[in-house]
Amino acid sequence: MKKTSLFGVIAVCGVVLSACGSNGGTTDGSSAAGGSGKEADKQEFRVSVLQEMPSADLSLATDTISFTALNNVYEGIYRLDKDSKPVPAGAAEEAKVSEDGLKYTIKLREDAKWSDGEPVKASDYVFGWQRTVDSKTASEYAYLYEPVVNAAEITAGKKDKSELGIKAVNDYELEITLTRPTPYMDYLFAFPSFFPQPQKVVEKNGDKFATKSDQSVYNGPFVLAGFDGPGTDTEWEYKKNDTYWDKDTVKLDSVKVSVVKESSTGLNLFNDGQTDDAILSGELAQQNANQEAFQSVKEARTSYIELNQRKKDSPFMNEDLRLAISYAIDRNAIVNSVLGDGSVASTGLIPSDMSKNPKTNEDFTKEAGDLVSFDKKKAKDHWEKAKKALGKDSFTFDIVASDDDGTKKVLEYLQSTLEETLEGIKIKPTPVPFSVRLDRSNNGEFDMVLGGWGADYSDPSSFTDLFVTGNSYNRGQWSNADYDKVVKESNTTNAGDPVKRWENLQEADKIISSTAGVIGVYQKAEGHMINPKVKGIVHHAAGASWDYKWTYVTE
Repeated sequence: MKKTSLFGVIAVCGVVLSACGSNGGTTDGSSAAGGSGKEADKQEFRVSVLQEMPSADLSLATDTISFTALNNVYEGIYRLDKDSKPVPAGAAEEAKVSEDGLKYTIKLREDAKWSDGEPVKASDYVFGWQRTVDSKTASEYAYLYEPVVNAAEITAGKKDKSELGIKAVNDYELEITLTRPTPYMDYLFAFPSFFPQPQKVVEKNGDKFATKSDQSVYNGPFVLAGFDGPGTDTEWEYKKNDTYWDKDTVKLDSVKVSVVKESSTGLNLFNDGQTDDAILSGELAQQNANQEAFQSVKEARTSYIELNQRKKDSPFMNEDLRLAISYAIDRNAIVNSVLGDGSVASTGLIPSDMSKNPKTNEDFTKEAGDLVSFDKKKAKDHWEKAKKALGKDSFTFDIVASDDDGTKKVLEYLQSTLEETLEGIKIKPTPVPFSVRLDRSNNGEFDMVLGGWGADYSDPSSFTDLFVTGNSYNRGQWSNADYDKVVKESNTTNAGDPVKRWENLQEADKIISSTAGVIGVYQKAEGHMINPKVKGIVHHAAGASWDYKWTYVTE
């Protein structure tokens, strides 16, 4: 396998948390802070999350909470290790890649099993991949498969799923054929959307597959338990999988997950010893930042505002209107005064500390410069131009967002600053449950929506691909021919040229940010209170966020 991708040097923020305070942790989990270092008899880790899990289906999941769950109960060809590097997992060894980078030959480990005792075979990968790209499945993540031969045509309904460029050579060997060299393919092998799926179980359960924990089987370090329904259940569990090929590495018997949306509730539960991991934002994050248990974890995630441009008469088709809103937002005030959890102000669409120039090693965002900024005068100038062009003096817009504590406070700030800066605008904050926000975003039921994206793999294309015309994640349906052109070049003509590809991706970020096609607001970090007795929690800035395979509890 090629150790260095065609893209060049890729920066991945991976960290093993040992709860030794906000100044960092050790990569071996051997911190002296909290616990004796000796493993406790009871290996149970209790985690609080901000939202319900929208889906436990590998083909349908689209969000960070679902992907964390799937990454812990399933496993693919590769798994991200403690340093966030893809290493063989379901594969017995590293893939063999042809000289032109278009063919991958993968030998699978023969000791991998599903939780019902059945072996994990090459045919399970073929079935899972075909199910995800099948137009009947309507997977929003099918676009990630576009480098694979015939994937785009299958998703468009133009070819049968059997023509996808993956085949089982035998029970334990896969052959994958691509249409173009794909620098981040190794990372996709470690991403849940590319994991195998148990065909017999999927077909037996039909539409009910994975809607409850007992309607699937699992091949990861844990099995899902107590999950009673997507978007509604507030408690579920990951139990140690005794059929897992590497079960001796797994120390935890159980990870118990509870939905806790309010920081104050989470902190109370943590202080009462009822949870081992609570998420804090705002004043509570600031007040506890110097506590031994506090950790600020930076994500390769941009929170941004999408503006509904689905109809030709939408006021958001007016670029001055979009720019007025963007310039009216003081991003530093949001991250410092509203969130206070370590999040940083966005300077464009792409998050920092994720990818570097293949020639100069410069960080993407540093090279790009400040593509978005706070400027009241420019905001008012663009606002007056927009009102004149649209023939209106007043506008009323809703902003849909998730209903967790931190996001609701950001909504309140946005309402205040926009109404104060832009005369004649009225903002209606609309906080809703996470799954409802996703549904409304997908259906176009919003004026503005505060959402975001966490990198699925450590490459700017994880963001730039989202907003090409027609992508299912381009929920506002912003469209720009110049943007489409440079993104297409990065994926085709220049896919094998790291320098020219980098230039394409820089230009894409410049176009979407300078026209406020979407409005980058902040790069997300999460403030956590983590029990110092819990060691070896692995966090990935890009990809599935949390991995508990190496986690354990000390006395």
